[in-house]
Amino acid sequence: MLSLRKYLLIVPFLFLSCQSESEEQNSNNQGTLTKVSPLASYWQRVAMVPTVQDNVIDGSSYCTIKFPYTVTVNNAQIAINSAADYQKVIDNINANNTDDDIVKIDFPVTMVYYNYIEKLIPNQADFDTLIDYWNLYPDLLSKINGLNIQYPITITTYNSLNQIAGSESIASDQAFFNFIKNLKDSDYISLKYPISVLDYNSQSKSLNNNLDFENAIKYAIDYCPENNTTSLDFASILTNGSWKIPYFFDDSDKTSSYSGYSFVFKNDKSVTATKAGVSETGQWECSVVYGVKEFKLNFSSASLNKLNNNSWRLFEFNNSQVRLRNVVGNNTDYLYFEKQ
Repeated sequence: MLSLRKYLLIVPFLFLSCQSESEEQNSNNQGTLTKVSPLASYWQRVAMVPTVQDNVIDGSSYCTIKFPYTVTVNNAQIAINSAADYQKVIDNINANNTDDDIVKIDFPVTMVYYNYIEKLIPNQADFDTLIDYWNLYPDLLSKINGLNIQYPITITTYNSLNQIAGSESIASDQAFFNFIKNLKDSDYISLKYPISVLDYNSQSKSLNNNLDFENAIKYAIDYCPENNTTSLDFASILTNGSWKIPYFFDDSDKTSSYSGYSFVFKNDKSVTATKAGVSETGQWECSVVYGVKEFKLNFSSASLNKLNNNSWRLFEFNNSQVRLRNVVGNNTDYLYFEKQ
């Protein structure tokens, strides 16, 4: 059997890190971004490998099986040469209610991870080991489906250390993913607009600035069925356990001001923030306004009242991540919570 260590080629949290000591630029309109800018991490997730379409076969949203290969379902062998062939598997499963519907993969196959790393899987045992590993991380912020960038796109770059400016043409999702992954702390980037994208209904949209792009991503997160595979209750998740702030942007990166704080949200709408044994109690509220979840905090102390904002809107969440933003004109602020 292949060693599990060989599967752990990249710790799958590169897009969850939101802390930086470098100067952060606002991420609106045609402004510059750094590798820790929220929109840069969203771009990278848009550019990840599509992995959910074959879940009926491999059962994982963090990897996919490379074409071509074959599977056997209810004694029928099915050739998988393209994404269109997934429907043949589904049709076979739905054809009869009395068969076992077990999808058996004909090994060896090549697995492609969300980050474009490929791994040859020679047998069922190694496949099971791989899927068991990915199932340890059910709450990773994975690929954002339903938004396809129409390449090529052009990105202008500036390195603040050597003061060198340039531009790069990006021709594919893989190139875009790796471009963001390889950014240095001293790199500043700006996407040349307009660009075109296709939504999950294959409708073309023209994006003219960073805010347009971020809003298109928000729309995909909310409405593309491939991004909504589980039903979660926001209040139940928020009031379960304690949280920290991995990222807070209010005109500039102010994350460090909240290092060491632990937040506990309670069902009575109170929230307790504790640091170094000192606690302060505030209030929280969540309501739905025109179909959008709005989140409010109310702390009285000078150290915490900068988190108070009447217009925090929920961008996305899962069992261990809550991401909020506030858009006013050309300015966007961000507040992230992460389960401790």
